Amino acid sequence: MGDIVNGRYDGSNDSVTEIMDALERYSEIIDGWANQVATGFAASVARYSEKEWRDNSQQIGAELRHVINNTPTGQVMRSIVTEQVKYIKSLPLEAAGRIYDIQNRAIETMAAGGRADAFAKEIAASGDVAASRAKLIARTEVGRAVTALTQARSTASGSMGYIWRTAHDGDVRHSHAEMEGKFVYWSDPPTLDGMTGHAGALPNCRCWCEVVFPDGDLIAAPHPSR
Repeated sequence: MGDIVNGRYDGSNDSVTEIMDALERYSEIIDGWANQVATGFAASVARYSEKEWRDNSQQIGAELRHVINNTPTGQVMRSIVTEQVKYIKSLPLEAAGRIYDIQNRAIETMAAGGRADAFAKEIAASGDVAASRAKLIARTEVGRAVTALTQARSTASGSMGYIWRTAHDGDVRHSHAEMEGKFVYWSDPPTLDGMTGHAGALPNCRCWCEVVFPDGDLIAAPHPSR
């Protein structure tokens, strides 16, 4: 995306339109690649999740372990792939929207007698902004995918919810720290800082689910940050 932007912007509306068109076309061009990346991502998360469930489920009964290991997760996997494709393809579209907004601010500044040099630098940095956004998505989506698979296996096994656990360090957000030790129903994810989701499924969240089963068994469900 940085290569698409660099060298095209000359301060004119025409160059902004050209860049936006190119980014929108790029979003469609990467569709096949995005599907391959998303499928590989989902498969990798599923392998990790299955291994962790096996390692952490030795303390529960054989019957419940059989149910967990044989829970169908195909629908969840398809949902994970769909979400990842959407996020990947959204990156160039977000960059196009950002450039459009920057250009509008530049026009307003020049109309008021100001200089637009800083705005040109903002547009040139679009590739770096997109890379930062991609890293945030990657960190968040791994947790979301693992939590989704955990929920599918848990609810199929009769679990109504889990105990929210945090990373117990200084980086834990205050709203998440307040959730430590609280029981959360799978059907009623909490809203924290204006965002709704289960432990591990919120942006940059390193919390995890200690799953509670009907007979009182607990399993420390897998999460990449642990």
